[in-house]
Amino acid sequence: MSKKDNKPTLPQVPAAEEKGHVAADVNAIMRKYDRESNTRIWEGAPKIVVGVVLAAFSLYCIYVTLFANFLEQVRLSSFMGLVVIMGYLIYPARKGHVRVNHMPWYDILLMLAGAAAFFYFTFNAHTLLNTGLKAKLQDPVYLAAGIVGLLVLCELCRRSVGLPILCVAGVFLAYTVYWYVKDGKMLAKIVHELFYNENGLFSTPVNVCSKYIVVFIIFGAFLEKTGISEFFIAMANGLTGRYAGGPAKVAVVSSALCGMVSGSSVGNTVTTGSITIPMMKKTGYDKNFSGAVEAAASTGGQIMPPIMGAAAFLMADYLGVPYSDIIVRAILPACLYFLGVFLSVHLEAKRLGLRGLTRDQLPVLKELLKESYLLLPLAVLVYLVCSQTFTMQFSAAISILATIAVGVISNIHRNLRHGKALKTGEGTHDQRFRPVHVFEALENGGKGCISVAVACGIAGIICGCLTVTGLASTVINAIVTVSQGKLFLGLLLTMICCIILGMGIPTTATYCIMASTCAPILIQMGVPMIAAHFFVFYYGIVADITPPVALAAYAGSAISGGSPMKTGVNATRLAIAGFIIPFIFALSPNMLLINAAWYDVVLITVTSIIGMYGVTFGLSGFSVFEKTGSARIVGYIQRAVSIAGGLMLIYPGIVTDVIGILLVGGVMLWRKMSGRKAAPAV
Repeated sequence: MSKKDNKPTLPQVPAAEEKGHVAADVNAIMRKYDRESNTRIWEGAPKIVVGVVLAAFSLYCIYVTLFANFLEQVRLSSFMGLVVIMGYLIYPARKGHVRVNHMPWYDILLMLAGAAAFFYFTFNAHTLLNTGLKAKLQDPVYLAAGIVGLLVLCELCRRSVGLPILCVAGVFLAYTVYWYVKDGKMLAKIVHELFYNENGLFSTPVNVCSKYIVVFIIFGAFLEKTGISEFFIAMANGLTGRYAGGPAKVAVVSSALCGMVSGSSVGNTVTTGSITIPMMKKTGYDKNFSGAVEAAASTGGQIMPPIMGAAAFLMADYLGVPYSDIIVRAILPACLYFLGVFLSVHLEAKRLGLRGLTRDQLPVLKELLKESYLLLPLAVLVYLVCSQTFTMQFSAAISILATIAVGVISNIHRNLRHGKALKTGEGTHDQRFRPVHVFEALENGGKGCISVAVACGIAGIICGCLTVTGLASTVINAIVTVSQGKLFLGLLLTMICCIILGMGIPTTATYCIMASTCAPILIQMGVPMIAAHFFVFYYGIVADITPPVALAAYAGSAISGGSPMKTGVNATRLAIAGFIIPFIFALSPNMLLINAAWYDVVLITVTSIIGMYGVTFGLSGFSVFEKTGSARIVGYIQRAVSIAGGLMLIYPGIVTDVIGILLVGGVMLWRKMSGRKAAPAV
């Protein structure tokens, strides 16, 4: 193959006639495991109308966050009213809805009733603020609007987000009703507290969503149109594809890069996995392992700085610290997470004797670097936010303009390549960035905001229930009591809560929920605030690969053809760092580089890397000292000792580091010596 044939594209790209089948399979899997993709089918004029509504919503959100000076109640209620309209236009009542251009009468009724309830609050906000509580509670329209708004939002949550978070909200709501009845209070006040009060539905999660999250979601939609995902996959392929088990390493690197901007573990698993999982299987990886690698890497992308699925910006706002502080503290834990996954796939490749991709299957890095301008919008966003010259939402808006500029640059680059291809007689295809892509990005951005806004709304209801009943302090006291003052047990209980609350919820909404409900528990127990927020965020994210729900793992198994449960178990094993590291930095904040000198940072980094290898070896049972393709079985005692030593090394401290070095080093020395004894004499 000539050098000019080596374009920065993926190897083994399906032929044109096969791409339709691949796209159809991806869409089917997304509809099954990702509720955000289970949408109505609009075609022709109705599709254009719905697209215009979504695009107009995106423009409205950008305008409001940047320029409008609305009353808070007006801004938030109008935002949720528009979300209800779009939500019922997009999401059907059940999965498998395939009837084109059809919306049942009851969905139209729910949409109109829900929107009317929220807009009642919008247009009467000033009047309601100046009306006494007793008069409002006796107004049937006031109460009816609140009840209808809450119920319609809950139904939309069932359609777009799923039942887990709705069940949690239902439990808290039932307790709230019981608490009011027990104390002989008016049930009408529940409606007031949850729908109209700033501590209920329109509390911090919805406020943050309408002010920050939507702009970053729209930015992500624009970024996708520049082709940055394909660039990340091709770059990962060029860097790691040639090594042992190359496709799995491509999946780890590309999913880390794509996942940090996608904000969806399931979506990233399906989109990148449709390319990487078949490559892994063809290389020789087991189907359950292949799906697990993609699921674990895609989920980990949500904790990868500098974007962290947009959660980094929200965390900075919640904690009131500079954005640069967040990404600096997130680097080491995220790198250890992906180091664990990377080492696992490397050792598995060595155990199976797998090879990398051949030279003609790899893109030329020199050619890929010519497309590095695709990173410009991300660089602009990070620079503007770190400089603290502009607000985060304004920085995101500027970055959206940067993506359009990158689209223009991309046109010039592709036109030049297109002209060269015509001269040499090579086939090419037109991927130019057109004005219609701006409309499509606005449309996709508006659509992506729906499920996140709904999840944040339900999180607000949960926060309202916790506030009005005093249940928040009760839960905190209960966990402190059950843990008997032992921080480790308190962390374990909080971890379980986070995994339950985080099931199937988008990244940004997950963080909003965890920050409002679970982080205060740890802060009350003495965990530093930033460590508490990182702790709950990590466990909310790994819920996507934790059985029995494990939606990302299930999506990976659907592509690989493996067992959903086995894929989920494998993904959990691969992502073991995501389950260990939060405990480490909660117990010892030095892991997050809090109050750590430069030499502490160097020591923590080196020992953590060695420790991660010890843990990975213990879980896989294969080390660098084993012969490639060897089936030698490592004893469970050695593996347990290696895991224990690895954990000691990951936990910051001189004593634990020394013990860890002795344990892991002793096991590795034993493996090396036993390997020499097993080698045949020459």
